[in-house]
Amino acid sequence: MHRVLGWEAQAKAGGGLPTDIKRALQSIIKGKPPKRAVPRKVATGAYLVREWNGRTYQVEVLENSFRMDGREYRSLTAIAKKITGANWSGPRFFGLTRAGATGL
Repeated sequence: MHRVLGWEAQAKAGGGLPTDIKRALQSIIKGKPPKRAVPRKVATGAYLVREWNGRTYQVEVLENSFRMDGREYRSLTAIAKKITGANWSGPRFFGLTRAGATGL
């Protein structure tokens, strides 16, 4: 009982469980498998690759921005718009969210 109370106090002090963990637990309670967690932040130095209309695009992840074709962009959404000409969610376009998985 002391462990449970200690964990509860620690969780309240630290803000509780992260939202993605709460969602996964709710899925399990409902008898559904939890959705696979996707990292929210891509590591600096990583490259995102996406093929669109026969061309392959490569985006480098920088500390606070992204680089494609020698030009820096503040967001993946700006890059997705540049590539497609339409308003896309950048993380979805590059397959970083489950709903927008693109088979990368």
